[in-house]
Amino acid sequence: MATNPNPQISIPQVLSKNLSLTVSSRVVTSSVSADDTKILKQIQASHAHDAREVDVKPILDVIEDIFQRAKTSILADLIVDGAQDLGDVQEAKIGGATTGPKANTLDALAATIQKVCCEFTCKCTGGDAHASTMAILEMLGNYSWDAKVVIALAAFAVTYGELWLVILLSDTNPLARSIAVLKQTPEIKGVLNPQFAPLNDLIKVMVDVAKALIEFRLLPSKYISSDDAPLATSVNQIAITTYWTIRSVVAAGAQIATNFGIGGTTSATEAWDLSSLAHKGTSLHDNLVQRLRICYEFVEEKKREEAFDNLVHLSKMPQKDNMRFLKTLIYARQDIQPLVEITSRKRLHIDVLRGKTVLLLISDLDAIEEELIVLDKMYKEAKKGQNGLEYEIVWLPVVDRAITWTKEHETKFKELQYKMSWYTLFHPSLLDVASIRFIKEVWGFAKNPIVVSLDSSGTVVSKNVLHMILIWGNSAYPFTTAKDEELWKEQTWNLDFVVDAILPEFPKWISQADTHICLFGGEDIAWIRKFTTTMKQHSSKLGIKMELVYVGKHNAKEAVKRIIEVINSEKLAHTLPDVNQVWHFWTRLESMLYWKMHHGKNVESDTIFKEVMSVLSFDGGDQGWGFIGSGSKTEIVKGKGEVIIESVSQFGKLAEDKRNPAGFLDTLQDIMQTMVKPSSHHCNRLVLPAIEGAGVPTVVNCADCGRPMGKYFLYRCCTGY
Repeated sequence: MATNPNPQISIPQVLSKNLSLTVSSRVVTSSVSADDTKILKQIQASHAHDAREVDVKPILDVIEDIFQRAKTSILADLIVDGAQDLGDVQEAKIGGATTGPKANTLDALAATIQKVCCEFTCKCTGGDAHASTMAILEMLGNYSWDAKVVIALAAFAVTYGELWLVILLSDTNPLARSIAVLKQTPEIKGVLNPQFAPLNDLIKVMVDVAKALIEFRLLPSKYISSDDAPLATSVNQIAITTYWTIRSVVAAGAQIATNFGIGGTTSATEAWDLSSLAHKGTSLHDNLVQRLRICYEFVEEKKREEAFDNLVHLSKMPQKDNMRFLKTLIYARQDIQPLVEITSRKRLHIDVLRGKTVLLLISDLDAIEEELIVLDKMYKEAKKGQNGLEYEIVWLPVVDRAITWTKEHETKFKELQYKMSWYTLFHPSLLDVASIRFIKEVWGFAKNPIVVSLDSSGTVVSKNVLHMILIWGNSAYPFTTAKDEELWKEQTWNLDFVVDAILPEFPKWISQADTHICLFGGEDIAWIRKFTTTMKQHSSKLGIKMELVYVGKHNAKEAVKRIIEVINSEKLAHTLPDVNQVWHFWTRLESMLYWKMHHGKNVESDTIFKEVMSVLSFDGGDQGWGFIGSGSKTEIVKGKGEVIIESVSQFGKLAEDKRNPAGFLDTLQDIMQTMVKPSSHHCNRLVLPAIEGAGVPTVVNCADCGRPMGKYFLYRCCTGY
């Protein structure tokens, strides 16, 4: 797995979108046995928690310190050295529990701890372990489950610690030696002695259980309550676990009182009892850990819901500037600089976007090279000189958190990032899951890239201006819906609008009234040869200045590459500089169509809609096609296959005795109309990619006859495109 480039940020796994449903349906195998069920009512009856809150974590720190010191001191067998650093280590470990408010907690619980200690030390020898356990539970009825366990453990730790103090100091301290003689404490050197193993294992399990129970109590009530499924289904398990942990305390106390106080040793039966309790405790602890994990997932999902709702709220609120919304969306914390400018390799804070129009480029890691080329050209033009184009672009890569981040993903990310001259997120892992959900659910991102436009105050003025950018480029600045509509109101259908200077020569050709431009496409090289030969022959004969430009075919990258090579080598016509320009030409036309559809236009009432539909239908077919116009005139003649070739040939024959006849386009149009009757057979296909939120209607009328077109589903895989 690739190393996360930002160690402060983990790449979390995706949780269920509705974790509350997932948690309620997830089964955690209960470790509550049939016998446990029988005593569960007794345990619950003893519990009368009166909402008093006791922070027992500092007490558990002291308990752990007692257990650890006894163990490490004997392992080292260096009593004096251990005593020398006692003060410093004690203060570092448990100093907080012996001073301030936490000391008050210990003072308040001291008497209770002593009562519990008396309960299991006075009654455990030969007594009923269950009865002693229930007596302690009754005694601690008003406390929370974790407090019950910690108080019981504290009582045991006192007895355990006193025993080891006598054992450890008896060689060097006369008082300890005298006490050891009266108590007949055995000389035990080392917890590695086999008789200590079961007790040590049990102690570890009890401490682990106490920690897990404390974690349950510390779960944030803001995000999870006792009525929520993860906690509601854990109540019985917590009660049973508390019972068995206190019962383990009773058994451990019996071990101390009956064996180490009268010089005895642990019998095989007693050792087996302790081992059984440790095994039982381990099973209960593992079950608690599973339930805790589900609770934490539930809490995280609630936090993400809160973050998502906050984003939705912010996106609807007027803001003083764009900082609050952008920081909440991109990266809310201040611990790192989340943006990077690749050209300078500088890490930057989001503040560099303050007060600016911001375009958020949102995509996954799949190839978006064509879009990047268009955006790069536009962005670099905007940065030249004083042109009033004050905007910034920020790339937000959206990655599925369910996948494992690999070296291949890192490579793909870096390759895309290095192609961008604008700001990008330093790493995809910085984008919060709530932000990804917002981007998908509110802005409609699914697979295809989108560009969200925000004004200088952080208000979203358009959820996707990519179509706007493809059609108008920087003319669409400041990338608002109002500006877009203004540009459309001023626009008419003409050759200048269609070609949009995709060749350097186009502006010159467009400005020359006597120059005709013929765009043609398709992937049949035989037809292309015949068409270009016919056009050149008759235009030359008649003195018509004609420029032929091959614009390729959409979604046929490799085929178009080969055809461009043939056209250039045989000098059949002009071609677009590369296949990326071919992509831009066709995608721009698609964007026009999407805009018209989204705004309720149709072929009967909108000329641009009708003409764009017609050209895209040509591209969707199997035949070649031609599209002829001149300058900024709205008159454009178009045809496909043999029809346009035959029409040009007929025009040539009609005009043999005239050079440069007037009305070339009108005459050619008349000829084509006589060849193609409205009632004649035609088969037009319109192939459009699925674009989320594009507003494509269920009914599309044919550009030729006006009848509704049939709708089919097309699933296509074009490797290499």
